[in-house]
Amino acid sequence: MNDRMALSLLAEIIGWPEDDQTVATHEYAWLRMMSAVKYDGYSYFRAGVRFLESLATWLKQFDPEDRATAYDFIKRRLVYISLPEMQRLVETFVPEVVTPHLRRTVALKLGIKPYEVWTDKRGADAFKKCLRKTLFVGMSDGSRIDMLRRANSGRISTEQVVPMMNVDSEKWLDLSKNLREVQGMAPSERFDCVYLIDDFTASGTTFIRNVNGAWKGKLKKFNDLIRNARNELKDRFPIAEDYTLHIHHYISSTQARGALVERLEYAKVEWSEWTCSEYTVTESLLLPMSLRLLRPGDGRMLDLGAKYYDHEIFTRAEKHCREAGQTDMKLGYADCALPIVLEHNTPNNSIPLLWAETEGKGGVHKMRSLFYRRDRHGSLQ
Repeated sequence: MNDRMALSLLAEIIGWPEDDQTVATHEYAWLRMMSAVKYDGYSYFRAGVRFLESLATWLKQFDPEDRATAYDFIKRRLVYISLPEMQRLVETFVPEVVTPHLRRTVALKLGIKPYEVWTDKRGADAFKKCLRKTLFVGMSDGSRIDMLRRANSGRISTEQVVPMMNVDSEKWLDLSKNLREVQGMAPSERFDCVYLIDDFTASGTTFIRNVNGAWKGKLKKFNDLIRNARNELKDRFPIAEDYTLHIHHYISSTQARGALVERLEYAKVEWSEWTCSEYTVTESLLLPMSLRLLRPGDGRMLDLGAKYYDHEIFTRAEKHCREAGQTDMKLGYADCALPIVLEHNTPNNSIPLLWAETEGKGGVHKMRSLFYRRDRHGSLQ
């Protein structure tokens, strides 16, 4: 379907008056621009079925009197993170997050001010050594390790980057060997600093959670990984006993940040073999609390979410939803109610009207997505 046909179809579906070309012309211009600049780049749009066609199909599932509300939500509340925008967030990670931390660390060791670190060779060499003793670990495909490497070519070594958390003994020994062979490093050198990197968190639940007294999540897995490898490799393990742990997301909601900090404090007390000395939580982009849909301002869209909700999306992921304390998914996972879409996928923390696909069994509404969501294991996470 070409753009002209798709726009005409949209005008018919939404009900833009035929005798008032001003409205349609204005909306056509906005839709064309946003499609070209952002939305057509969504990973799951196919050639011939991109944003305009998908928007028409999506709006058509609503009753005519509800379509203007849904369109207004897309125009005024949707936050779409495009590939170039994500790339900028990856590029700023080392210069704006890692570098200031290491500069403060070096300054403390040398007894100087942070801004004095690069004023002489002693400070510059200490910073370079401190950076090389920092390990970067990707927590998922969303860590964008390929972008991170390209953005920091000549600054960080490929031998201090681990793309995924599945690290075996051979890889640990390889990391240790490569670190100790760097010019100026002692035979006993280890990584002092570890950054765990992921693309997005909305609730913090995937990273760390407590379910009926049992700790789960990526951080628990990483802590166990470190503990087991340290016990097995002893002095050959490449990470220092008192290493500092840094948890970095390229994008984080304020809700997730608060939950992470609270759960980390709790876990630090509860875990018998907490492997790091201290930790920080950082992000490249912190989404404000005001981003989530709330009444009364977003009342009409929240009503649509309830009206066109199919409980099938809850039953598919009931185990995970109940762990988050939910009895339905009207507001998305962990009741985050976010209006956000990432160019490579739509988070299940966003409102389901954006991403849910159901068969409409038993005569309930058959939900149709605007931005199709890929689940990690073929089911909702």
